[in-house]
Amino acid sequence: MALGEDTEQEAGASPPAHRPTATIGVGMVGYAFMGAAHSQGWRTAGHVFDLPVRPVLAAICGRDRTAVEAAAARHGWAAAETDWRALIARDDVDLVDICTPGDSHAEIAVAALEAGKHVLCEKPLANTVAEAEAMAEAAERAAARGQVAIAGFNYRKVPALTYARSLIAGGRLGTLRHVRAAYLQDWLVDPLSPLTWRLKREHAGSGALGDLGAHIVDLAQYLAGEPIVGVSAVSETFVRERPVLAGPAAGLSGAADGAVRGAVTVDDAALFTGRLASGALASFEVTRMAAGRKNALRLEVNGQLGSIAFDLERLNELSFHDHTEPAASAGFRRILVTEPEHPYLEAWWPPGHGLGYEHTFVHQARDVVRAITEGAAPVPSFADGLQVQRVLAAVEESAAKNSVHTPVPF
Repeated sequence: MALGEDTEQEAGASPPAHRPTATIGVGMVGYAFMGAAHSQGWRTAGHVFDLPVRPVLAAICGRDRTAVEAAAARHGWAAAETDWRALIARDDVDLVDICTPGDSHAEIAVAALEAGKHVLCEKPLANTVAEAEAMAEAAERAAARGQVAIAGFNYRKVPALTYARSLIAGGRLGTLRHVRAAYLQDWLVDPLSPLTWRLKREHAGSGALGDLGAHIVDLAQYLAGEPIVGVSAVSETFVRERPVLAGPAAGLSGAADGAVRGAVTVDDAALFTGRLASGALASFEVTRMAAGRKNALRLEVNGQLGSIAFDLERLNELSFHDHTEPAASAGFRRILVTEPEHPYLEAWWPPGHGLGYEHTFVHQARDVVRAITEGAAPVPSFADGLQVQRVLAAVEESAAKNSVHTPVPF
């Protein structure tokens, strides 16, 4: 299949040194927000990076025939399916990309791996630790057959964060003391925002914790190069019922304004502290109720020899403080991460010309293809995703225990 040959190269990007004739057929399950982002990544990676094989958008899958066919036409997929089992069975699909709600991740991923396909699965890996364990075990069995299974933590692919990891791994911060992370959004501030699948535990697993917390837990462990081994948490659901766009159904209630309401069964926000294996301390805040914060992800790592800070709203920049410099001249300095020596930047624009959110999915696609063709260990692996799932479960357990607060005398 030669679909990729009809896809236009992103304007201004340097073309790869050669266009490979070998291809890898991608089949994607899910076509909404994440499906569009992943499509952009697969469509672009082979035009920008010099890959050993060329990704081909073979088929996309969704339950609504009209909607999935429209998505296929919009994003450049050659075919559309309405049953993920049929997609897995296709001979032209070598890799299954899972962009569905968390309640279906385990079933699809395990089936795809057992069918001999490579797998990329969006975060969080699953809705429960048991599901994530089954996925990691299936990935381990598949690895012995030469298959690759990768968890989709796309923020690892921000060049500034990949570069931050290299600085920390290279000892520039010395012994780590603190990691602090926050991920704030505001799309649920309005109590009349409708009840979606992300607000139902049976589909999403958890709320802001899994949706946003999975990212910063993974990034904290990735940057530090060590796992979180203990947590203490609180969480809250501020709006416990929301309007349902569809008609009345079981478990729904009427309201004074006549709107049909459904129960919110996940958290709106969570705060937790953690301890890394080395003894370094970490703090985390996630919420979808922070008015004015659209997609505010911030991280800071403090060590004996210096500090690194990152703000997703300035994703081409890294703040770095070298504490070994004289105090009179020391301070945080801005590193513009756009040089060709920086991660992923060799294939993009001249220095100073920044990248955006969508480029993380292009980088992810590049890394998946190289892991498959070069036999490298998949990063982040399903084992990494399982570790994040265990942290999220520990946070929920701790928050449940801390739901009754000790009164403070005053």
